[in-house]
Amino acid sequence: MSFPNIWNHRKVADTSAKACEVCFKPSTSVLVTPENKDFFYVCVSHLKDRGFCSPIIDHDAIAAKKKKEMDDELDRVKKEYEERLRKKGKDSKQSEDKEKEKEKEKPKENEEKDSKKPEKDEPKPNDKDKTSDDKPPTPEEEPRVFALQRTFFQQRLDRKRQVEMAKRNRERLSNPNYFPSVPKDLP
Repeated sequence: MSFPNIWNHRKVADTSAKACEVCFKPSTSVLVTPENKDFFYVCVSHLKDRGFCSPIIDHDAIAAKKKKEMDDELDRVKKEYEERLRKKGKDSKQSEDKEKEKEKEKPKENEEKDSKKPEKDEPKPNDKDKTSDDKPPTPEEEPRVFALQRTFFQQRLDRKRQVEMAKRNRERLSNPNYFPSVPKDLP
């Protein structure tokens, strides 16, 4: 009959909203035990209240998630670096070609110096602007597993016991063998 004090937070459809156990306002958030033995509706604001429940944080999962994010970031940075090296290699070859062309054009420029000014190469925009918009920052996820405070958990256990006792009493009353029989002997 007893169940652990571990509650999973789930959302239901807006049409299935029922009254919160604490404040009786309509709510779509439900706290459910892992074995689905018990559930109740509760407002999201109560989940943030430390006097009502506290989140159970799985530090191993968080560490694994951070490690995965760091690995992804490292791979992304490596790819960017390799791409920049490739572009730099292409740019250096192009710049060598341009220098050779400029050397050839210098005698011509000296002759036409009075009529035209030398043109300058325009700087290329930075590649950092492109890569900064790859992934938007993800908001921190709300906890999904909670532990009720002692008093609220005891209320849930008491309510569960009362429901089971009422069910047992109904079954006893419906059974005719539960009542005593009429005496057959004379007194």
